[in-house]
Amino acid sequence: MKSVFLAALLLATYLSFAQEKKESPTSKDTLSTPKNSPKALDEVTVFGNKKKYLKIESDKTTVGIKDNAMLNSGSAFDAVKKLPGVITSPTGSLTLNGKGVSIYIDGSPSSLSGTDLQNYLNSLPANAIEKIELIYNPGASFDANASGSIINIVTNSRRLKGINASVNLNYNFNKYQKPSPQILLNGKEHNLSWQTMLGFNYIDSEDQMKNSQTFTSFAPAKSLFQNHFQQQTNRNLYFRLGTNYKINKVSNLLLNYNGTKSNDRVSSTNSAYGEGNDYLDYGQTTTKSSNHEMSLQYKTKLDTLGRTLDVTAFGNLFDRNPNSQSSGYNAATGNSFNNSSLNFSLANYYLKYDFAFPFEKLKFSINTGGKYNLIKVSNFGKYNINSATDAIFNNTNYAQVTNFDYTEKNLAFYVEARKKWNKFNFTAGIRFEDFKVNRTALQNSNSNVIDFKNTNFFPNASLLYSINEQMDISASYSKKIEQPNYNTIDPNNSSTANQFNSSVGNVTLKPTFFDNYELKFSAFQFVQMGANYTVGKDDSRFVFNAETGTLVSNQSFQQFDKIKTFSAFLSFPVPLDYFFKSKVEFASRMNTIEKMNYIYFNINYVKSTIDGYNFPYTNKPITNYSAQSQLILPWKITNTMTYFILPKGTWEIYQIEKPIQQFDISFNRDFLKRKLKVGIHCFDVFNANQINALIAGQNLATQFYQKRDSRTFRISLTYNFGNLKIEKENTEIQTEKVKQGGGMIK
Repeated sequence: MKSVFLAALLLATYLSFAQEKKESPTSKDTLSTPKNSPKALDEVTVFGNKKKYLKIESDKTTVGIKDNAMLNSGSAFDAVKKLPGVITSPTGSLTLNGKGVSIYIDGSPSSLSGTDLQNYLNSLPANAIEKIELIYNPGASFDANASGSIINIVTNSRRLKGINASVNLNYNFNKYQKPSPQILLNGKEHNLSWQTMLGFNYIDSEDQMKNSQTFTSFAPAKSLFQNHFQQQTNRNLYFRLGTNYKINKVSNLLLNYNGTKSNDRVSSTNSAYGEGNDYLDYGQTTTKSSNHEMSLQYKTKLDTLGRTLDVTAFGNLFDRNPNSQSSGYNAATGNSFNNSSLNFSLANYYLKYDFAFPFEKLKFSINTGGKYNLIKVSNFGKYNINSATDAIFNNTNYAQVTNFDYTEKNLAFYVEARKKWNKFNFTAGIRFEDFKVNRTALQNSNSNVIDFKNTNFFPNASLLYSINEQMDISASYSKKIEQPNYNTIDPNNSSTANQFNSSVGNVTLKPTFFDNYELKFSAFQFVQMGANYTVGKDDSRFVFNAETGTLVSNQSFQQFDKIKTFSAFLSFPVPLDYFFKSKVEFASRMNTIEKMNYIYFNINYVKSTIDGYNFPYTNKPITNYSAQSQLILPWKITNTMTYFILPKGTWEIYQIEKPIQQFDISFNRDFLKRKLKVGIHCFDVFNANQINALIAGQNLATQFYQKRDSRTFRISLTYNFGNLKIEKENTEIQTEKVKQGGGMIK
């Protein structure tokens, strides 16, 4: 039965693409051309004449966002979490087909990490995204500091003649109100194309956490039960500007600016009881932050043979200033007060160039380039923790002062060659990276200085075999490095500090080296299956530990000798119209996929083994299931539904005790000749998304529970003014060679 079902599925998909192949020659017939050439522009376009919400290639999967009602009504973070193969871990980090992920925005690696990155993605509306590229095994043209996979978020770069506008309103509500208005202006006049976006997010939410902890250094062991409840208000104003000036027929100058200003507040109630303790505290943290990013790129064609040169300058400035105050009472020890003030800043600058040299007659190409990158992080923290008196917050006489400074300098060069021979495409590349890193943590009079210097080569190789025009088999290998981000090493990370909890970064973490192997089969641009194996040396994970003889839980990052991850994945569509409609009707709907009924399934199997860590429980692999559907209802209403479930099992070092799952549903309809779009949505319909996990650390076993107010209702309205006819134009800044993802010739 399964074979009959799969045969019907492949036949249905083939009927659509066989006709499409007749209409336009396949890009496999010729060598991949530079991204500035007309052929490369056609390849970058995801939808073409027929909208393709999903396109699977050997080295990456491209998901259309802007016109996909399933993904375009929320934030960028909402959209990313629903992509095929993306799994959110119990700690909130993202993985792609079981491998770690680096986030890129418009081809540029994001400087942010941890909650800063999540807040940034939550401030970026999904309807501002043109597409998202899932790059599985990035080649030498990408930074080596990209652990395993890359999620590249490409924002909207469409320019229309004259001046055009789009007004969007997402109104989210449950017990809280969460409005997000936005206006988008774009246009094209003579040689100048431009686009601006201005928006505001006001989001109230809550988070409930419970820990049941056993401190094993005592004989007998002692237990402590903690409850944490937070009410959060996130307010941010964002502005985005993109321009493209056509200098002449072969040269363009592009400028992008992204700015965000935020003012957030967190109110918390924390309690702890057990072993004679009855503790309760109330606290509040206010955080003001700003983020500024600017990219300037010069692109030119050097000759009629397709040789190109890109030069890019990039700068990012980010700062935040969280101030925290709390007061508590313990029946055993009396009153306690906790105050802290942090001053964090990050600066990231780089300059890079890329050359492309195609040799069409030889079906051979070479890409080469270089990059210099400077990152500086500073965080100055002042603390009065577990003070017996309520210190005045602005008092300069703090009990503890921690100063953290981080500097990273990186010089890189790469070369990557491609060759097509019969049905084979070969790629080989190597990247040279020279890292110089200095970390300094000064706590009161105690100093911890770590210098790390590494000069290394990072090779990549791949092979693609085209079975026919519709099916490929590919294999690839890459070596990567991951410098610990500031979120994992900064000791000023104590938002949950009180007499029973501390949270600090681990400044002694080493860089992690990865070996990534992947084998994949892809067919008909919608079906893929494969497996990958990743070995991370000196890899780190978030754990709860305790000092001997104390009832204090320390949250930090711990390094492990090796983490080996094997994952297998399968993605395939079920075109419902093929079974329930006539063949003529089915073929017609395949030409306009937004009118088609389908279900898209994705299955991931992941197993991790860790050297240097003794599992106190059975290491059971996990299998994640997800499905996305589109149904066309009467009165031109489009219904979309998504469901995912992460069953019980072992995720890295975390034992999942109960399944993590969520079901979303939405209804969308266009009015006024598609100028007005209206949507009604419900997320986590059954309010079932919660985390129940076990974490075993030094002298401490923690049973962790977390429940966010994930059940949310949303009304989305979008109205477009002006000319809706889009002119194809290459106006997106490619700050990294995204098209060179896996180094495969298509």
